[in-house]
Amino acid sequence: MPPSSTFVTRFFQLVSERQFAEAERVLERLKLKAQKNERDRGYFQALHGILLASKSNNDQYLFLSKVNLKDRSELEKHRRACMKHARDSLHAEYDRGFFSAWAEYTRILIKLAEGEETPVRREPRQTVDTEIRQVVSKEPKKTIQATLG
Repeated sequence: MPPSSTFVTRFFQLVSERQFAEAERVLERLKLKAQKNERDRGYFQALHGILLASKSNNDQYLFLSKVNLKDRSELEKHRRACMKHARDSLHAEYDRGFFSAWAEYTRILIKLAEGEETPVRREPRQTVDTEIRQVVSKEPKKTIQATLG
């Protein structure tokens, strides 16, 4: 696992928001802080692949173009599959790092999908109208004009 999960989460958010330049900068910072082992190599290769796949979203063979990123149950299914591979001791450390990155990415996508599902709480129109009337009904402040001379 990379040193800072905050940076990893930020990277995934930037990729999902299609802010690729900033995502690349965060990825470079993560690479500098990571340990040089096989698991982290696999993890960062997956991050790089996620970035490239998100940039070119018109390829019919890409995993990301086939998955509905708004469907929580589908994302959960893919996350469970990635977690299974990440824990499997038959896989090499590189592969486990690779799958753990994808599991983390699907976890972030699920959280983002949940955020879109929750409705935005809006205040009733009456409250807004009364606030506007209160602001309009107040007397305007007196102003003083001065000249520089």
